[in-house]
Order: sequence, then structure tokens, then C-alpha cells
Amino acid sequence: MAVISKLSINHFRNLESQYITPSEEINLFVANNAQGKTNLIEAIYYLGHNRSFKTKTIKEVIHFDHQSFQLNAQIDNNRIKLEKTKNKNTITINQQRISNTSQLSQILPIQIITPDKGFVVNGTPKNKRSYLDWGVFHVKPSSVKAFKTYNKVLKNINTLLVRNKIDELDFWFLALAEAAAKINQNRIKYLQQLKQTVFSDSLELLSTLINPLDQFDYQFSSGWPKEVDETNQQSIYNYLSNNTHHLLKVKHLNYGSHKASIRFSLNNKNECFLSRGEQKTLSIIFWLTQVLLLVNLKTKPVVLIDDLSSELDNKKINVILQYLKALKVQTFMTDIGHNLDVIKSINPRIFQIDNGVIKVKD
Repeated sequence: MAVISKLSINHFRNLESQYITPSEEINLFVANNAQGKTNLIEAIYYLGHNRSFKTKTIKEVIHFDHQSFQLNAQIDNNRIKLEKTKNKNTITINQQRISNTSQLSQILPIQIITPDKGFVVNGTPKNKRSYLDWGVFHVKPSSVKAFKTYNKVLKNINTLLVRNKIDELDFWFLALAEAAAKINQNRIKYLQQLKQTVFSDSLELLSTLINPLDQFDYQFSSGWPKEVDETNQQSIYNYLSNNTHHLLKVKHLNYGSHKASIRFSLNNKNECFLSRGEQKTLSIIFWLTQVLLLVNLKTKPVVLIDDLSSELDNKKINVILQYLKALKVQTFMTDIGHNLDVIKSINPRIFQIDNGVIKVKD
């Protein structure tokens, strides 16, 4: 279970020196536009991932008057400190320096939904993989090794293809096939676990979002051609070996686990033919299912929801919040105040953000 009991943010975007003690349940941050709401969500996300969900450029997140930012948090029995300059990255857990970011993610599992990132149904394959692999990692932390190996080997293969070094490819094809088979096995098993997740008493809440008779389904798309058995190392290797000359022509591996996706459907209708409202609703159900699965496995994530009212109506907002409150997961959410009556019904701790200054709202 992850709960942030203390949070200190220094020189992160427009949040200069802010300290908060959040509730263990729902925390609402209210502000007008451009006051720092998303910056707060981004800072918490950074604590769990050592990266932003908005930018890859470190100088964009450091306050313009400073050379570094610092984040500190008490998470259960762990004290995390993350400090970044434009050239240096220092992470400590309980005053011990670490180099493996996956340790952060294990201590602070984070599930996020934003207007840009949160709606996976009919979203980009990259976004779908992000949500899928987030779940795979938290259900099976050892899976990170296969992902790291795959990415390293893929980079080497693409370099060899560009340089036409055919004699060196076979070794790396074997290594890629082994890592890809493990990744695919883990992804398929995780999606099966999602489908088997029992909603129990929470089913009544979700049934208000979707007709119980409707059939919401999702299938794994491995990124490999249909003739390849994506869970079989030999089958993947044979494909790579048999298509070496084609790969040398295109100069990169255009199939593989880095191209995987999820195909969503409702009543056998492909996701691209669903209305925007249906896509949002199904995204929420898929997202909440992932949260519930982790709760059932005794790993409660911290949930981040940015700019709630821009994408969801009052009914959906109420269902999400009631659901998260029932699951007893710590939630940080932002809003510009349009839906305060709906949100206040679940008794959140409310904070006001004004030009980067965070205060508890009376």
C-alpha cells in the first residue's frame, strides 16, 4: 500500500517551496488556469518515475530562477528524496543513494489519468503500451529485466542493420527472441488477470457507466506478424532469421514487442467506430480495473487525476470518486472548481493553488 503522508516540492516549475500533508484518501487541488495544478501532478508523478509525463527536457521543469529542483516525500515507512540539475540526478531512499528507478516505482506505484494521457481506448499504441506495461511491472516487478534487455538489444540490431553488418545479427536475434517471448508471456498473462478481476460490490458502481449487457472486450496485439507465435522464442527467432534481407533493406526492425498494442471493442464494434463518449467510458473502466487488480494483490497505487472537469461529466466524476473512495486508494486530483458540489460529497481534503502557492482551503 502506498500513501504519501508528507510532500515537499522545491523549485519545480512554478512551485518554489511548497509543503503539504495530504489526506490518505481524496485530495482535491482547486485553482484557475496556469496556477500550478498540473505542475503538482507532474511533481508527484516524477517522484514515482524519475521522469515527467509532459516533457523530456529537464530545464523545462526547473524553476527559471534556479539550477535544480528537489522533491521529498514520506511514503509509508520510506523517505524519498529526488534532486535534479541539468547535469546530475540524485535519488535517495532512506538516505541511501540508488541508481535503479524501478525501486522508486515499487515504493510509489502511480496510476495517472490526464486529458492527454488517460484515455487509452482509440489512443495511440504507445499510450496503450504504457498502461499495459505499468500493470505488468507492478504485478511482476522482475519483468523489468526483460524490458531493459529487449530495448538494449533492439538498439543494437537497428544499428547493425543501418551498417549492413549481417554477420553479427544472429547473436542479437537470439537475444531479442528470448526477451520478446518473456515480455509477450507477461503481457498476455496480465491481460488475462484483468479480465478475471472480480468487481464484487464495486460492480454496481461501474454498471452505472455501461449497460451490464454490453460486451466490453480487449485483445492483445503483440506487434509481430500473424504467422509468429509471440510467446515462443524459436518462432520469433525463425521469423527474424528468415527475414534478414528484408530488414537490411528497411534498416530497422519494423515488427516486435515495441510495436505492441491493445485492441478494444464494445459489442464487437471496433474502438475506432465508438463515439468519443463511449471511448472515454471504456477507458475509465479499463483504468479502474487496473487499480482494482493491484488493490486485490495488496499493492495500492497512488492515483493522479488532472483537470477532471475538462473531459468528464458529473455522473462519471461521481462514479470514479466513489469507486476510488471504496477502494481506499490515495488520490490527488485537480479541478478549476466547476464540480465542487459533486466532489465535496466524498469529503476530500481541499487545497487552493494560487500562483504556485498551495494552501489548505477553508
